Amino acid sequence: MLLTGDKARRVSAQAMRAGGGGTCPDPWHTFRSGDLMTQLLILYHSRTGGSAQMARAAAEAAQAECEVCLLPVAEAGTDQMLRADGYIFVGPENLAALSGEMKAFFDLSYYPLLGRLEGRPYAHMICAGSDGYGAARQLERIVTGWRLKEIQPPLVICTRSQTEAEILAPKQITPEDLALCREMGQTLAAGLSLGLF
Repeated sequence: MLLTGDKARRVSAQAMRAGGGGTCPDPWHTFRSGDLMTQLLILYHSRTGGSAQMARAAAEAAQAECEVCLLPVAEAGTDQMLRADGYIFVGPENLAALSGEMKAFFDLSYYPLLGRLEGRPYAHMICAGSDGYGAARQLERIVTGWRLKEIQPPLVICTRSQTEAEILAPKQITPEDLALCREMGQTLAAGLSLGLF
């Protein structure tokens, strides 16, 4: 099941009213047959739509394997990180680094989560104009402190945006690149569901 912002809250409220497996601890979980499902948390930030398309593609593919919470990083906190069994981080590269919003999330949650996430699997995707690996390395250094386990190398999608107008324009990720995002989402979700990670 794919959960996003308001829909996740409505589904959870319905589950609580229907007695769907007991007391629902918060709006980000649903229950199936009384048991808490494995959850993949996909956190993203997007200014021009590229990262959002990538995150949605991963989430749509992953939902066949486990519960998926797709959440803008501005709405995320330590509670969502603690409840999830694995993560995909998706964001744009800005000036060879993570976007400010992604970095702010890590700045605010790093110490509250330190020592509490060890061994959980993660993957990450970067939407970049030309390179993207500066942002990927920055994210890897941050989550190394949390002792997260990288499941596959970063997926960097280059939009070839070089001029100011191209950089600021809405992005359209190609079907081929979205297929790579779906593959990442399905791979991580299947591994979580089967207990491989």
